[in-house]
Amino acid sequence: MPPTDRVKLSAEILVEAIGDDWPTEQVDAAIELLATSEGKFPSGTRKLPVELVRAVQRERLIAAMLDAAATLGYRETNVQDVIERAGVSRPTFYEHFNNKDDCFLAAFDAGARRLRAKISSAAAGTAVWRGKLRLSLAAVLAFAVAEPQTARTLIVEARAASPEAAQRRIDLLDGFAGGLEASARELLPAPPHRSPLTAAGVVGGVESVLYARLCRGEADQLESLLPSLMYFAVLPYEGQEAAREELD
Repeated sequence: MPPTDRVKLSAEILVEAIGDDWPTEQVDAAIELLATSEGKFPSGTRKLPVELVRAVQRERLIAAMLDAAATLGYRETNVQDVIERAGVSRPTFYEHFNNKDDCFLAAFDAGARRLRAKISSAAAGTAVWRGKLRLSLAAVLAFAVAEPQTARTLIVEARAASPEAAQRRIDLLDGFAGGLEASARELLPAPPHRSPLTAAGVVGGVESVLYARLCRGEADQLESLLPSLMYFAVLPYEGQEAAREELD
């Protein structure tokens, strides 16, 4: 069998994950080491602080789990698949995680945190409800294109994982629905009739479309769905005319 490709840890994700506690020169040195060592720290003496090395190794394991789960499927993924992709030893894996499920939950949480941050940042770009919705949906689609392994893990593979992972997936969707409903209450005129399940229905419908496209390996085509998703999401809130404007 061909060797497993090691994951590439982006500088942006690394810096976001390890925080601002480390001097810039040390973070830059860690990124350079990873870039010149096939994605892993070289053996021998390291000049970087031990805790920084551990933090980077943990992020490599999380990235490796996202890749393995998306590529192999959660049920077929094992610890060996993760450590081969991360380029770390088995003892190093167990320094950070108790088992595969523990690592998967950490990977899910990391991906969900990045997705929430992207949506929040995008929605802050306007005070108009429909504009916030459009920017938020665009951020979701762009995230899935940029991080297809993460998107598949959050939307597809979490369904097949542990009950705790499935619940976190439900909580993630419920959070999006709650945000949509709160935004509508704040920025739209009070409607004569609207079900409290409207937001959940919109989020569930969008998630269903993403699930099908990701299962078919069509992540690179997702951004073209924005007008149709906007039509579907706007319709129950602002009616046919406003929804058609988005579709057109």
